[in-house]
Amino acid sequence: MLSDGCILCHQGAKLVLFVTGLCDRTCWYCPLSAERKDLDVVFANDRQARTDTDIITEAEAMDALGTGVTGGEPLIVRDRTVSYCRLLKEHFGPDHHIHLYTGRAPTEADLTALQGIVDEIRMHPPHEVWDSIMQTEYPKSARLAREMGFAIGIEVPSLPGIGALRPMLSLLDFFNINELEWGETCADQMRSRGMEPTDDLHNAIEGAAEWAEEITDDPKVHFCSSGFKDSVQLRERLIRIATMTARPFDEITEDGTITYGRIRSDGDLTILLADFDEESYEIQSDGSIECAWWLLDELTTNEDLELSIIERYPNKGMIVEVNPL
Repeated sequence: MLSDGCILCHQGAKLVLFVTGLCDRTCWYCPLSAERKDLDVVFANDRQARTDTDIITEAEAMDALGTGVTGGEPLIVRDRTVSYCRLLKEHFGPDHHIHLYTGRAPTEADLTALQGIVDEIRMHPPHEVWDSIMQTEYPKSARLAREMGFAIGIEVPSLPGIGALRPMLSLLDFFNINELEWGETCADQMRSRGMEPTDDLHNAIEGAAEWAEEITDDPKVHFCSSGFKDSVQLRERLIRIATMTARPFDEITEDGTITYGRIRSDGDLTILLADFDEESYEIQSDGSIECAWWLLDELTTNEDLELSIIERYPNKGMIVEVNPL
């Protein structure tokens, strides 16, 4: 069973809003990178956000239909989280769907603060409490959240013993399992438990899909594979951003990256530009020219020019590859 938030994620239509890397849990399988873990930083998708405008700009760049609020632990900075959720709802309207991840069992005060601005809550009980889950605060929190109008679920990685969470199912609207993935900051902990990636090309942990089968027979449970997140969810989000932000001469690839040409020279490039259509190039602040990649074909014999084909994430994102000609 897919929650409303998952449906939008599958479409690549959700902004990922990372509100802090601070957390009061010490989960050994935490996948956060060293650039985020235990640091009080904010990211909108893959861009660091320092102002409200940064968040809105990134959401508009992808025509976001919703937002997933994550961390760290968003409830550690509850006032900040509430402020961002209200900002998004006021800017995009009440139909902008917001789901929030938390490792805590939200209290009545937490839920009251989030009411009306968060649609869906995804609780992550830490692995060490799974065997005694019904003796924790999570059942009480789930019941209260439902009474207050939230969609409530659990979202956890596929770990051995996940079947111990089955008694929670009757209290939930959905139950998401993410295939356990290898991470740079948790690699030593995984090795100490005899865990290894399935192969050299993927981050999924060997056996993780099988562990999830302890509970996937229930219709409320949805298993999200590592491959799906990489090959579909991320790609759809990139394609969405690229469609909104690509320049006329950028070519959007099937993976959602963009490709264009770059021309550099110590000489004067204005004569060269006389032969280019206005929409086929853009002059950069360093004097280089970015243009439709195919325009470089006729320039390869000019030894005064440094020519490259660039592939990068959309909206001035990370460069994936530079191919000199």
